[in-house]
Amino acid sequence: MTTSTADGVGFRSKRGPVLIALMLSTGLVAIDATVVATAVPSIVQDIGGFASFPWLFSAYLLAQAVSVPVYAKLSDTIGRKPIMLIGIGLFLLGSILCGVAWSMPVLIAFRVVQGLGAGAVQPMAITIAGDIYTLAERAKVQGYLASVWAVSSVVGPTLGGVFAALGIWRGIFLVNIPLCLVAGWMLVRSFHENIESVKHRVDYLGAGLLTVSLTLLILGALEGGQAWAWDSAISIAVFAGGALLFAAFLLVERRAAEPVLPPWVVSRRLLATTAMIAFGVGAVMLGLTSYVPTFLEGALSTSPILAGLALAALTIGWPISASQSGRLYLRIGFRNTALIGITVTVIGTAVLALTASVPSVALVAGSCFIVGLGLGLVATPTLIAAQSSVEWNERGVVTGTNLFARSIGSSIGVAVFGAIANAVYAGTLHGETDPQTVVAASSAVFLAVLIAAVLTVVAVIGMPATKPVKQVHAAARE
Repeated sequence: MTTSTADGVGFRSKRGPVLIALMLSTGLVAIDATVVATAVPSIVQDIGGFASFPWLFSAYLLAQAVSVPVYAKLSDTIGRKPIMLIGIGLFLLGSILCGVAWSMPVLIAFRVVQGLGAGAVQPMAITIAGDIYTLAERAKVQGYLASVWAVSSVVGPTLGGVFAALGIWRGIFLVNIPLCLVAGWMLVRSFHENIESVKHRVDYLGAGLLTVSLTLLILGALEGGQAWAWDSAISIAVFAGGALLFAAFLLVERRAAEPVLPPWVVSRRLLATTAMIAFGVGAVMLGLTSYVPTFLEGALSTSPILAGLALAALTIGWPISASQSGRLYLRIGFRNTALIGITVTVIGTAVLALTASVPSVALVAGSCFIVGLGLGLVATPTLIAAQSSVEWNERGVVTGTNLFARSIGSSIGVAVFGAIANAVYAGTLHGETDPQTVVAASSAVFLAVLIAAVLTVVAVIGMPATKPVKQVHAAARE
C-alpha cells in the first residue's frame, strides 16, 4: 500500500496528483448536492412530474446511504482504487443517463445509478486520504477536501441557475462527464496500491439484507407524513418490514465469516460514539441545507442565488476550521477539540433559532458561518480519531460506517424536520405562500436543529478521553 512520505501536503508534493484526483472526485458529489435544486422548475416544465420531483433527491440519497457500508467492506477486501473507479464509473453512467432522460420516473431511476456511484466516491476519497497521509497531515488534507464543498456550494446553485435560464437543464448532468474522466484518469495514473492476494468470502446475504432493510426504513422516514400518513397501514408495514429485515441482518452478521458490517464497529466505545456524532452532524447539516434557502426565499422573497450564497457561509466556515483542527487535536486531544466544535455549533444554531422571527440575510449567513466553523471542529477530528484507531484492513469499514451514520442522520433529519414544517403549514390557510407561516415553520425547524446539536453534545462527551497519539489504538478498544 502506498503510504505517506515526508514531502509535505499540497498539490506540488509527490502525493499532490492523488490529492487533486480525490478533490475532483469529491467535487462530483458536492456539486450534485446543490446544482439539481435550482434547476427543478426547468426540469418539471420540460418533462413534467411536479408531484414526483422530491424523489430526485430522496432516491439519490437512498442509493447513496445503503451502498456505503457495502463499498466500505469491499474496499478493505479488494482495495480502495477499484472501488473508487467503480464509483466514478457509475456516477459517469448515471450522469449520462440523466442527461438523456425523457420523463420524471426515468430521471428518478437514473438518479439511483448516480447515488450508487456517490456511495463509493465520497467514503473512498476520505479513506484513501487516511491511508496515504499521517495523523498530523490528515486535518490539513480534510481541509482541502472540505474546501471542495465550499466552492461547490457557490458553483452548484450558480451553474444550475445558468443552465436553467438557458433552457438546457440537461447540462447540469452532462457537465459531470469531463470531471469524471479527468478524476478517473488521474487516479489510475497517480495512485498505486499493493493488495495482498488473499481469498475472501463476500457476505452477499448480509449486504442484501442491509440494503433492503435500510431502504425500507429510510423510505418510511422520508415519505411518512408526505406520501402517506405516519399511522397508515403502508407506513406501519414499511417500518415493520425494515425492522424485521434489519434484525435478520444482525443475526446473519454474527455468524458471517467476513461480515459487511462487523459487530466490533459498534461494540468499541470510540467507534460507536464517533458514529453517533456523525449522525448528529448529518442532521444539523441537512436541516440547515434544506430549510435556510426556503426560509429566506419565502420570508423575504430573496432570490434563489442570494439564498444559496447565505447558506454557502456554512460550507465556507467548515473547511476553515477543519484545516486548522489538527493543531488543536494534536495538543488537546480529539474529544476536547470536538467539544469546542460542538459548543460553537450549538451557539450558531441557537442564534439562528432565536433570530428567525426577524428574518435577515446577514443574520442567517453569520449564523451559518458559525455553525460551519463548529462542524469543522467536530466532523474532522472525530472521523480521524476513528480512522486512527484501526489498521489499514479495517479503515475502510470504519470510514464507511462514519459516513453512513452521517447519511442516515441526514435522512432522518429530513423526515423529522419536514414533518415539523408540514404540521405548521397544515394549520394555516395559505400554507407555504404566506411569509409569516414560512417564518413560523422555519423557526420550528431551526429549534429542532438546535435540539439535534444539543443532543450531539452528549455523544461527544461520551467519547473516550484522548490518549497520546501512540496510544490511540488502545483507546479505541476501551
